[in-house]
Amino acid sequence: MESEAIAALREEYEAAGLTEADAGDDPVSLFVRWFDGAVASGMHDPNAMALATASPGAFPSVRIVLLKGFDSDGAVFYTNRESRKGDELEANPRAALAMLWHPLQRQVRIEGMVSRVSDEESDEYFASRPRGSRLGAVASPQSRVVADRIELERAYDAADASFPGEVQRPPSWGGYRVSLETVEFWQGRVGRLHDRIRFRAIDGHWLRERLAP
Repeated sequence: MESEAIAALREEYEAAGLTEADAGDDPVSLFVRWFDGAVASGMHDPNAMALATASPGAFPSVRIVLLKGFDSDGAVFYTNRESRKGDELEANPRAALAMLWHPLQRQVRIEGMVSRVSDEESDEYFASRPRGSRLGAVASPQSRVVADRIELERAYDAADASFPGEVQRPPSWGGYRVSLETVEFWQGRVGRLHDRIRFRAIDGHWLRERLAP
């Protein structure tokens, strides 16, 4: 695709606006309202979010993960802790998240410190996953080089044989929680004069600010 064609791609945003009164004083409540709206819209994977991490040498990386919990303590996702993102979070426990709900012309960004979810929470969520997903977590050396697809399938078959009953959570697999230091809500508007409302946690309170688009 030629660069001129890419540059010409454009869509007007005119679904709604976001006033300070609409945003309120609590980003957690606003996020829940927006997330419920995204689920109700019927869009695919409304809990998909981009997760950005960085190495100790400040080399960034980003990938899509799934939101599996959200409250005033933060946003939770699960992964192999020996993956690239796990290695980076252990060395540099800060992260940024972005959720795009394009049919609603909305985006949410979250930035904060990252901590491990408890083993009890990780066990509970792992047990709720389909058996195939649990076996995949056992079999996959996530982010590591493998010879081919056959190697992965053999590891999966071996995991299946090792767990004829319940599949136990591997010690290397678990959850992370991104704290809500900063939460920004973006609502598309006409003429690219978008609404951006940012909340920052300061001394146990939320500071609400409007940002220029």
